[in-house]
Amino acid sequence: MSLKELFPAKYVTGFIFSLVLTVAALSVWYFDLSYQVGLSILIVTAFIQAGVQLIMFMHVGESEDKISIYTHTYYAVAMGLIIVIGTLFTMIWGYQ
Repeated sequence: MSLKELFPAKYVTGFIFSLVLTVAALSVWYFDLSYQVGLSILIVTAFIQAGVQLIMFMHVGESEDKISIYTHTYYAVAMGLIIVIGTLFTMIWGYQ
């Protein structure tokens, strides 16, 4: 085996990309950005970071049953969004 085959290039790339996304999220605090811009950057980097974690480190695309894994992931995201939006609806907009 060669050294190139033994070196975990995919993991190192994912780790570096995660660090870059973390620095981008920390820049919101460091540069004291406005609320709207800061929240937008944080939301975008959070979703990209979740995707990087799923694909690079949790091996989502490497199994033979990709459809089942993606279906479960989409279902989990949908349930999370329903819970968050439902909670906001009842806690904030539901009271008068």
